[in-house]
Amino acid sequence: MDIYEALYTTRAMRRVKPDPIPLDVQAKILDAAVRAPSGGNGQNWKFMLVDDKAMLGALGPIYRECMSMLWATIYKDRIDQAAASPEDPESVQMLKIQRSAQHLADEFEAYPLMLFSFAQHDPSGGSIYPATWSAMLAARAEGVGSALTSVFFFQLDRVLEILRVPKDEGWLFSSCTTFGYPTGRWGVAPRTPAHEVSYRNGWGNPVGFEIPEPLWPTR
Repeated sequence: MDIYEALYTTRAMRRVKPDPIPLDVQAKILDAAVRAPSGGNGQNWKFMLVDDKAMLGALGPIYRECMSMLWATIYKDRIDQAAASPEDPESVQMLKIQRSAQHLADEFEAYPLMLFSFAQHDPSGGSIYPATWSAMLAARAEGVGSALTSVFFFQLDRVLEILRVPKDEGWLFSSCTTFGYPTGRWGVAPRTPAHEVSYRNGWGNPVGFEIPEPLWPTR
């Protein structure tokens, strides 16, 4: 697969089939993850694949609790505003995001594979997030969709206990990434153009170019 196709089309794919991910594909995903840049080559990461139905069954209710807490706190104002004016374009987008994220919560136990990522003594995420993103790109190359979530932070102690993560070794939960063969189509996610969120040589200075449309696929 062309690297730009992977970069432009690897977006959150939460609607997936329950079909299992073959072990050789899982191996490619993890092998790509550990090739990511690592600060000082410390490789202070651990990864846990979860496909055990009993474990997913224990985690699912906690995840739904966390999502409810997310909607009631961090996203409350945006959701209330969207509900008050559902025809507004921004509201349409916000409600679409909520439905997609809630789908992951509602169907949590049905996902065929999840990847939990941990970093040791490093809350910055400087190494673990590139590694997790590499795993997601590798999955895309194999036709597997992924979606990263960190909402377990609301109930982290319960999650770490279920996963049997050591409490005294400095392992910090980074994210949970779901994997599955998507039911929909790959595509380029709409985003605010790069030149509208980028500066050069000082905050507020124009970046020096404009990108009104995605540069991939090449026209």
